[in-house]
Amino acid sequence: MQLVYVNDKCIGCNKCIRACSCIGACVAVEGKEGRAKIDVDPVKCIACGACIDACEHGAREFADDTERFFTDLARGERISILVAPAFKANYPEEYERVLGGLKSLGVNRIINVSFGTDITTWGYLNYVKKYNFTGGISQPCPAIVGYIERYIPELIPKLFPVQSPMMCAAIYAKKELGITDRLAFISPCIAKKNEIDDPNTGGYISYNVTFDHLMKYVRQHGIKGDLARDEIEYGLGSIYPMPGGLKENVYWFLGEDIYIRQIEGEQRAYSYLEEHKNEIASGRNKELFVDALNCDMGCLYGTAVEPECAKTDQALYTVQQIRKACKKNGRAGAWAQKLTPAQRLAKLNRQFAKLNLEDYLRNYTDRSKECSYTVPTQAQQDAIYREMYKDTKESRCIDCGCCGYKSCEEMVTAIFNGFNNKENCIHYIKDKVGREHQKALKLAAEVRDEKEEIQAQNERVEQTVSHIELLFEDLYHSLDDMVSGNENNASESTAISGEVLSVATFCDSLNESLHDIEKVLRQLSENNDEVMSIASQTNMLALNASIEAARAGEAGRGFAVVADEINKLASESKETASRSNENQERVITSISEIFKETQKLLDVVKGVNDRTQNLAAAAQEIAASSDVILTTADKVKEDLRILTEKE
Repeated sequence: MQLVYVNDKCIGCNKCIRACSCIGACVAVEGKEGRAKIDVDPVKCIACGACIDACEHGAREFADDTERFFTDLARGERISILVAPAFKANYPEEYERVLGGLKSLGVNRIINVSFGTDITTWGYLNYVKKYNFTGGISQPCPAIVGYIERYIPELIPKLFPVQSPMMCAAIYAKKELGITDRLAFISPCIAKKNEIDDPNTGGYISYNVTFDHLMKYVRQHGIKGDLARDEIEYGLGSIYPMPGGLKENVYWFLGEDIYIRQIEGEQRAYSYLEEHKNEIASGRNKELFVDALNCDMGCLYGTAVEPECAKTDQALYTVQQIRKACKKNGRAGAWAQKLTPAQRLAKLNRQFAKLNLEDYLRNYTDRSKECSYTVPTQAQQDAIYREMYKDTKESRCIDCGCCGYKSCEEMVTAIFNGFNNKENCIHYIKDKVGREHQKALKLAAEVRDEKEEIQAQNERVEQTVSHIELLFEDLYHSLDDMVSGNENNASESTAISGEVLSVATFCDSLNESLHDIEKVLRQLSENNDEVMSIASQTNMLALNASIEAARAGEAGRGFAVVADEINKLASESKETASRSNENQERVITSISEIFKETQKLLDVVKGVNDRTQNLAAAAQEIAASSDVILTTADKVKEDLRILTEKE
């Protein structure tokens, strides 16, 4: 069971660390939503209650067996109770009523631990005598025992091996009274749970029922019954809970010439043990024993006493009255005031003569390995100091205690062992804030410069945007002109294409006409050949006629003239036809050349027509691209407008 634990009220103020004597028992961790929190390591915690007293936020609580005790009672479990002497001192008016209420719920027997305290005193005196055990440390306080077992194991041999009053009462109840019930201890102490559960105490007790939780439960559930009292008479053991109670009991039996060192309180007891551990361990101390208690006012104001009771001196007044009554009523026994210490001791020994001292002794366990930590080397310390911005000797010795530790060196040790972190050092945070402040100033200057640069860039952007807008206007005009010109080009190209087609048609007609002329010329050439043939025949006829005319003489003269003329005519016709053929050949040759040139013209016209058509198609594509360019230009212009507005 974790006895001391942290609830959600913890704000990580470090007061608990400052109050705690056990390094590593309070551990700085990150709680919910990143909030600092100081948790408790149950292995290292001795349940001294110092952190509960120190916490002003109600963040520390403790656990005990109260709920389980009442649950088991309700189930019919046979339970008897051991009542701490401090219970009557703290609740003199409610003491008997509460015990009666518990009896009504089924509690069997009620034994006041004051009787067990008397046995403890008897055990101490006899152990000192039998074993010459001097210079030891008293052990009724489980927090003190827990500290020595965990942090000063070299002092374990100096712990009195005599059981505490609680355990002496429990052993007596079991061995001498034959009680077989489970035992519950009505307790002023949180740490008693550790003693109850310790294997060295034999498992005699089953429940640690603290004053605080018991009284809250009693009031909440209205528990009451007939008045009841404890069963066994007791002596000065009833004053054990007060400061120096054990010492006074020993003085009562040994006299005040002996020296007993009385140490009480969390702040004093543990530092005293640390400071004197070598002296005590070596037996060089001069005390009969050291009476060490965790709580300033002893068990009267133990760690599990209600805070309302601890704020008054009522318990002290009450225990003083009990003390007087004990001495007054003990006239014939070991508590008789008129007897000498030696006589009282003799009576005490006779009272407990049947007891076996060995039954009331115990062992202790070295738990230091579970609670050990490493002291960092100088190099390791330096590394942590540098991380904390502690670069000078002065900064490493501030020792302000805000982190909860006595010195910066202790804080470094805690950080090295994972018990704390550098963020818990206020000077580290201050230095970090200072450095961050300087960074912030530098960054602010950079931001200011950057802002000025951005403003200058914005101005340049605005100028550029204005210039771009003008360029866009020119672009729009140019595109409009281009679109208009492109449309004209398309129209002109279409018209040229039509004209070119007309030229091609004309060339085709010309070719046909030339073919017709060529045919006519070919026909004419054939006619000329016929004329030349007829002329040749006519020449022959004229020649024959001339011959016949010559033969006819005078009579044939006229015919000869005619024949001669016919001959001339035939010769001229032949020459004419011959010349006509020559001309025809030249014309045909020219027509062939015209054919060739016309074909070239057709090829040129076709090429022009193709290019014109391509030009028309390109004009259409340019028109489509112009639309895309206009759309894109509009979008870019809008984006520039939005960008300018954002700037």
